Amino acid sequence: MRETPRSQGTAGDTGAEHPQPRFGRAFAHTTGDSGSGTPCRSDGHPPQTPRGVWLTDADGRPGTTPPVPGRPAHFPERSRTPRRSRPLLRRSRPLFRGSRLLFALCALLFSLITWQAAAGGPLRAADERLGLALARQGPRPLTEFLADLGGMPVALPVLAVVIGYALWRGQRAGALAVALAMAAVPLLVVPLKIWIGRPGPLTEATGYYPSGHTATAMVAYGGSALLLAPYLRLSPGTRRNLAVPVAVLLTLATGTGLVLRGYHWPLDVLGSLALCGMLLLVLRRVLRALDTPRALAKRPRLSRSTRRSSGRTPTG
Repeated sequence: MRETPRSQGTAGDTGAEHPQPRFGRAFAHTTGDSGSGTPCRSDGHPPQTPRGVWLTDADGRPGTTPPVPGRPAHFPERSRTPRRSRPLLRRSRPLFRGSRLLFALCALLFSLITWQAAAGGPLRAADERLGLALARQGPRPLTEFLADLGGMPVALPVLAVVIGYALWRGQRAGALAVALAMAAVPLLVVPLKIWIGRPGPLTEATGYYPSGHTATAMVAYGGSALLLAPYLRLSPGTRRNLAVPVAVLLTLATGTGLVLRGYHWPLDVLGSLALCGMLLLVLRRVLRALDTPRALAKRPRLSRSTRRSSGRTPTG
């Protein structure tokens, strides 16, 4: 015969027992007060499972236990703009401020020298005494060679070679800017020579202020140095140009040769340096403005995946 399965218990049995916990399962509730026999939460006891305990964060909002990996919602989102593109404008502002100050100093010096050269003040008298003392001093071949460095047969071919090299490298706008600066030299110097009408140290002829040779040398060699700046830097991260000291040396050598040979007064040379200094400052700013879009175009751009990964903070 088959045995009838034994009933586990009825409501009237005195030997009824509480449900026993099974292995492998979470026991969600416990019994209430002693002897109540009611496995529920209405008896005032807090739940015994960790899921019922809610923790709050520093702002009083409910959190999660354990912490969920990822970026918290209350943290501000980082900017996706690459960091290297920001300091460009910050570095250029002090540079332009220094250029404006230097431009103002050159303008003030040029105005003072021109006024003294035209009006015949005490500065012109001291300049004439110094010029007569320095005239025809030093070896003639050396001083003649130094004075010829500012002549058009020497300075203009150097500038033409540099402009050709810049055109070959694709720097058309910069080469045009330097050529226009060189073309502006006679437009600035010749009217001043006619207006001032200052005679030379060893001649009665007029038209020696400002010095045309000094202006030609300064713009030709200085413009060449500025045009070669992207190719002759000491390192990619620096702005030091190896051609600038060479241009300064050639310009000073030209002025020294002109004074020692007796071709110009010292104030003639200083006036040309101040005038062409303003012209080169404007040229440098124009070249930097033309070179900025090219530098930004060559800068590597970050992909979306790289920007997303950089915007996240590691957890754990």
